[in-house]
Amino acid sequence: MLLKDKVAVITGGAGLNGLGFATARMMANQGAKVVILDLEVANPADAAAQLGPDHLGLVANVTDKASCEAAVEQIKAKYGRIDVLVNNAGITQPVKFLDITGADYDRILDVSLRGTLYASQAVLPVMQSQNSGSIVCISSVSAQRGGGILGGPHYSAAKAGVLGLARAMAREFGGQNIRVNCVTPGLIATDINKGKIPEDKRQTILDGIPLGRIGEPNDVAGCVVFLASDLSKYCTGVTLDVNGGMLIH
Repeated sequence: MLLKDKVAVITGGAGLNGLGFATARMMANQGAKVVILDLEVANPADAAAQLGPDHLGLVANVTDKASCEAAVEQIKAKYGRIDVLVNNAGITQPVKFLDITGADYDRILDVSLRGTLYASQAVLPVMQSQNSGSIVCISSVSAQRGGGILGGPHYSAAKAGVLGLARAMAREFGGQNIRVNCVTPGLIATDINKGKIPEDKRQTILDGIPLGRIGEPNDVAGCVVFLASDLSKYCTGVTLDVNGGMLIH
């Protein structure tokens, strides 16, 4: 198994049809002890229970540094280490550039970008003490193509910021055997976009994807597992596109 006896933390992972939970399930199947962090309303404990008794679900808000640090203390008390962090928590909003308000901007960037900062800051000292670790950040094809199909420009900005932050972490912490990489999913069938793709645009969208289909959460989860595992032990600062060829460059 690729992650046998590893402890993996996944933010925003309680949505059962989301990328985070698909990753949690695949990591558990590969031998990891998984910790799902999410808001109380998402019920992370219930999501973790569906993976089995060796896993843990904790309430944490990635926009609150103290909340992230408290969660890490609980993880250390139970497992004694953290080998993998998946910065998955993120929200989106379909809005045009000129309609973005200050509150919209703060809300979207807080979760994706500030959340990546705070969760990583909480986990990195543990990884430094171990002289090992892998952080995988979930960005988006919208960061690369200048806008997504569903998310607004502030979502693109947040996810582009994740790419820059991850590369900076990769450069700073590589000497301590801590790898930091990104995954940029394209259009993936999750609850976030369920029912939001207009039928009259669906075929046009599919025509722009060489593999001819919308992605599934497991398509992304497999790539996250690869980057978390020793199969990618000489990869850091990498951006792995998972978009069916939507953005060949």
